[in-house]
Amino acid sequence: MQKMKKQKWYALALLLPFIILVIGFEIGPLVSMIKNSFYADDGIKLTIDQYVTIFKSKFYLQAIYNSTLISLFSAVTSIIVAVVVAFSFTKFSQQVQNRLLMIANMTSNFEGIPLSFSYIILLGNNGLFTLLFAKLGWDVFAKFNLYSWTGLILVYVYFQIPLAVMLLYPSYQGIKQQWKEAAALLGASKRQFWFHIGLPVLLPSIAGIFSILFANAMGAYATAYALVGSNYNLLSLQIASLVASDVTLKPQLGSALGVLLASTMIVAMWFNQRMMRRIRRDLR
Repeated sequence: MQKMKKQKWYALALLLPFIILVIGFEIGPLVSMIKNSFYADDGIKLTIDQYVTIFKSKFYLQAIYNSTLISLFSAVTSIIVAVVVAFSFTKFSQQVQNRLLMIANMTSNFEGIPLSFSYIILLGNNGLFTLLFAKLGWDVFAKFNLYSWTGLILVYVYFQIPLAVMLLYPSYQGIKQQWKEAAALLGASKRQFWFHIGLPVLLPSIAGIFSILFANAMGAYATAYALVGSNYNLLSLQIASLVASDVTLKPQLGSALGVLLASTMIVAMWFNQRMMRRIRRDLR
């Protein structure tokens, strides 16, 4: 008994640096942000005026709407593509699957300013592909504007799809070959198997991954900032402008917007945890 207690204290001591890191760089700033959101612009008076300002302002409501819309659209598009791509991965040998997953992992981490810069070089107004197709007489990108809603969606989907594939791929491993054989013996076609067995098993995982993609897109800042700057009204961009701007510096209002953004992401993560618990229970 005494030995077990010593082992627990030893494990806790090893965990202590991580606990300090979490408190200092995650919980601490979160608590500070929540506290600052209830202060007036003078930083002294306690009030809820910051939240009242947000919900009365069409500008900030538009930022919330735009961020929610682009997050939903990119998440839906990415999860649909990921379902097909992850399924196709399972048709290759294990060695090829490992290489494809390595490429997906590398692609999912290629985001932010480097990703936006790459798209500007390739598909910007003077981008490589834009000028190349123009010289060939193909008006493929004649009406395409990278620095718009369409461009943002394209860039968001680029780094969302590999992430969705990596998260969804293990779920396909949970569909056992015996299930397919049993369904075939009972006269079910492949389409019937996937409709009645495969998709119901995958659905909780798909819903959970969708919530991760939604939260990932809601919190994206560097990619959008490097691509459109302040030309497009997004929640993450408005928070940054209020906290770090030299012209419209209002950290309390930015904190209130940050609380709303964090609340959205926490709800998405909570939904993901519920879906993951369900899929683990169903696959037992």
